[in-house]
Amino acid sequence: MHELLTQAPGERMTLADYRLDFAREFWQTGRPGFWKLERQQFFQEPGYRSWEAFARGDWAEALALLERDRPQFAAEHRRATERGFTIRRVRVVEEPIIPYLQWELHVLRVREQCGTEVRVVNAEQVAAYETAGPLPEVCTLGHTVMYEIVYDHRGILDGGRKFTDPALILRWQRLIADLYSAGEPLADYFTRRVAPLPAPTFQQAT
Repeated sequence: MHELLTQAPGERMTLADYRLDFAREFWQTGRPGFWKLERQQFFQEPGYRSWEAFARGDWAEALALLERDRPQFAAEHRRATERGFTIRRVRVVEEPIIPYLQWELHVLRVREQCGTEVRVVNAEQVAAYETAGPLPEVCTLGHTVMYEIVYDHRGILDGGRKFTDPALILRWQRLIADLYSAGEPLADYFTRRVAPLPAPTFQQAT
C-alpha cells in the first residue's frame, strides 16, 4: 500500500507549513470524519511535556502531565462533534510492547475517554498490506484531504505530504475503516495488556 503514495502526486510540506495546513483543514473535516492510521512503533516528541517526563524517566510525572491535558482533549472532541465529525484512530501494536508505545497507549486511552474512538490491531492484521514495506502514518479528513505524516530517522515529526485525489483518499479511508472494524477497542486492550505493565524505561530507537 505504501507504493500508492510514492507513486501519487502529493505536496511535500515543511513542518511549519504542515502544522498550519493541518490545523486549517482539520476543522473543515466532513463525512466520513477523521481517520488516522498509526503504524510506526517508536517516535520522539520533544516539546510535549508528558513525553519529556517519560524520556527523562519520571513516569509518575508523565502520567500526571497527561491528566492535565485531558481538558484540552475533551475540548477538541466537543468542537469536532459540534462541527459534525468523529475522530477515529487505528493503532498497530507489536508485542512485546516497547516503552514508547506503552506511554503512547496511555495518551490514546485518555483521548479515548474524552471521545476519540480508538481500535488496536496487531502486525499480523496489516501484514497483507505490507509486501512493499510498512504502512505509512496516514490520516484522512473527509473525502477531500489526506496527509502522509513524515518523520525523520530519529522518529521526530518532520512535516507531511498532502494529497487531494478523491479516489486515493477513499481507498485509504476504506483501508483504515476496515482495520478499525477488525480491531479491538482500546479500552479492552488497555485493560488486558497495558494496565498490568510496570513503569517503562525510555529507550532510544535502535
